[in-house]
Amino acid sequence: MRAFGAAFAGIFVLPATAMACACGCAVFDVGTSTLLPSGPGTTLFGEYDFLDQTKNWSGTHRAPAANNDDKEIKTDFFLAGVQHMFNDDWGVMAEIPYTDRAFTTDTGSGVPTFHHSALGDIRLMGVYSGFSPDMSSGIIFGVKLPTGDHTYANFDPDTEIGSGSTDLLLGGYTSGSFDATQKFTWFAQVLWQHHLATQNNYVPGSELNGAVGVSYSGWTLAQNVALTPVLQVLASERGRDGGAMGEPDDTGYQRLIVSPGLSLSVNQWKLYADVELPVYQHMNGNQLIAPYALKFIASYSL
Repeated sequence: MRAFGAAFAGIFVLPATAMACACGCAVFDVGTSTLLPSGPGTTLFGEYDFLDQTKNWSGTHRAPAANNDDKEIKTDFFLAGVQHMFNDDWGVMAEIPYTDRAFTTDTGSGVPTFHHSALGDIRLMGVYSGFSPDMSSGIIFGVKLPTGDHTYANFDPDTEIGSGSTDLLLGGYTSGSFDATQKFTWFAQVLWQHHLATQNNYVPGSELNGAVGVSYSGWTLAQNVALTPVLQVLASERGRDGGAMGEPDDTGYQRLIVSPGLSLSVNQWKLYADVELPVYQHMNGNQLIAPYALKFIASYSL
């Protein structure tokens, strides 16, 4: 299987798109300050992401499609989650993903498209944001559980909706303002994901994802209604897969992504949308990549 990691960018490092596919979805877990904790309370959130991997890539360049048996991986990601901050220092979150995927590949006797929808890998995480009174810096820690389907017969291990592994999640974030008005702000995030236990002779590569971004919150449209443009840069590195069912020659990558977006705040609601555009990609072997990805997030603070 030669499918480039099925994602580009994402949401805040805490409650994030736990797509939990086996091919690099942890990059969804960094980017945008939409769900940065701001005080005690509960936030409900939902997310939709779209990715259509159609181009074969090798090294830093596009490669002939004939070099890769896989022709297209089209994925719709859905997520429901909750974040609860007990106080200004401690919080927890849970994420339940659902994935719908169509996979087109050359089987040697034809080029069929296989379609599969299933629950993804659930994530359970904790947050500590007590490094400063304004909660501007924090760490996260948790696990990704092997709840996603990783046994669908027509998908390869790195295309399955779930990875079959239990993974450790460790990360951190910080944010600040460029001026006294706090209209121009910045944020930075990082998340590391590494397997703790695996199944079926497949070992997904470890991932390190980071994001830096800036935003401007000076566009007030009406009372309690604000529009905020956001620009972020995301970087990812994923190791090669291992195990008897892994394909180390055609897995693992480094990439850099630019993501412009908009955030709309309406009372307790926050709506966010962006497009993620790769500006640099280095793929081991031959892997399918997507020319862009789309993201939509809605959150409500109780």
